[in-house]
Amino acid sequence: MDAGLTAGLEPAELLRAGEDVAPELLGEVSTLGHAPRVIAIFRRGDLPVGKRDVTVALWRVSDPGNVGTLIRTADAFGAAVSLSPECADPLGPRALRASAGAIFRVPLVDWDALPGTRIALAAHGGKPLRELDLTPPLTLLLGAEREGLPEDVVAQSHEIATISLPGDAESLNVAAAGAIALYELSRRSSA
Repeated sequence: MDAGLTAGLEPAELLRAGEDVAPELLGEVSTLGHAPRVIAIFRRGDLPVGKRDVTVALWRVSDPGNVGTLIRTADAFGAAVSLSPECADPLGPRALRASAGAIFRVPLVDWDALPGTRIALAAHGGKPLRELDLTPPLTLLLGAEREGLPEDVVAQSHEIATISLPGDAESLNVAAAGAIALYELSRRSSA
């Protein structure tokens, strides 16, 4: 709730335990381990929209924890987020919890309006990420947890990048891959 208010959003409803609603009712609707004293309900249409120099585009990422973590990571690195159809709902309880309030600050970009150079992150077969030109504006495309990016999405990309893994792991979690890519971009721009 605090993140929404700090971002300047006006709640559609504000429910206070003991004043507006019985405390046990707030406990029943909460996903927290304890009953909250206040629950704020915000309108989906009031979330930020727009563009930034860097967009993280998620293709059918179905795990709400990964969606929320990537929204939080995008917030940390000043990026926007785009969600394809069939992505987990960024406003579901697990995604909201993982985003730690970042959903109220990170602009959401329409999937059909991805800006700049499109770089598809693939587990294998791409150029090493460290060798690519990452000059904004650009979009980092990340695929679903098991399938990755489909061939048609990769074909529409300008570059295919792979994060080099010196260890024995087959691939990275999508949220970890997104964080590494955003860090690499940030590291270069601050050098």
